[in-house]
Amino acid sequence: MPTQRPPTLDPRAAARWLHAAPPASSPWLHEEVGRRMEQRLQWIVAQPRRWIDWQPLRGGVEAHRLVARRYPQAVCDVVEATAAQAAQARQALGAAWWHPGRWRGGATAFTSAPETLADGSADMVWANMALHAAADPQALIGQWHRLLATDGYLMFSCLGPDSLRELHAVYTTLGWPPAGSAFTDMHDWGDMLVHAGFAEPVMDMERIVLTYETADRLLDDLRGLGRNLHPGRFPGLRGRRFRQRLCYALTERLAVPGEGGRLALTFEIVYGHAFKPVPRARLAPESAVSLGEMRSMLRRGRDGG
Repeated sequence: MPTQRPPTLDPRAAARWLHAAPPASSPWLHEEVGRRMEQRLQWIVAQPRRWIDWQPLRGGVEAHRLVARRYPQAVCDVVEATAAQAAQARQALGAAWWHPGRWRGGATAFTSAPETLADGSADMVWANMALHAAADPQALIGQWHRLLATDGYLMFSCLGPDSLRELHAVYTTLGWPPAGSAFTDMHDWGDMLVHAGFAEPVMDMERIVLTYETADRLLDDLRGLGRNLHPGRFPGLRGRRFRQRLCYALTERLAVPGEGGRLALTFEIVYGHAFKPVPRARLAPESAVSLGEMRSMLRRGRDGG
């Protein structure tokens, strides 16, 4: 399985977006996807004692609260990209000193340095709508695998390749550079999970169509969701005339018949979850197994696994 970075994603642009200040509130689409993903937790019997929420400021503050409500006794580590974002997350999600929640249930810690979290310390990693903007998704999946304990599981969602197909068609018709990077297919995500050491990956997808009253509302919403990270995107800034031409094209080409001129955009949402299996010693002339992995293998052997 190759580990190269996505060919249509500029890593420098992705890093700028990752470190930019998040919006005052999480995007509606991300919150809705988080709500739907949280409902899927009812089918997982395992109850995490400790879980990690990966970048909830963009992924969904309300979605975080839903998961925390489902597992009220679990400790949570919130991971953000920068110290400023971690402080913002603490302000948005941390309980006030007088709140009863501080004295009952699991505590919440905030960090911008996930490398300081102990290997195998989490029973669940929750990553809502983050993976499609990662410059090196295979490395990120590997990091999640490192943080999970044996039999822990990953829950994630991201945009799929059919997302924004109407916008891409407009740019192509006008002869402009790509409107955004190409998103990864769910089957490729499954392959990356297996390559990272996960087992039993389950992938599925759905399409959500959002409609907007005006092109301006549509563009404002897109700015909250992300940026054009394609390396062949327009260089530099564009002016009012470009925006006016774009709005005219969107109004003309994205209008839904019989919907009073409302404009429609499609988003393909990919959902995935996978477990971290008991480590197996690889057959080789010399094999190195950590003490923690050896304990897991011995424990599973005693249990008859």
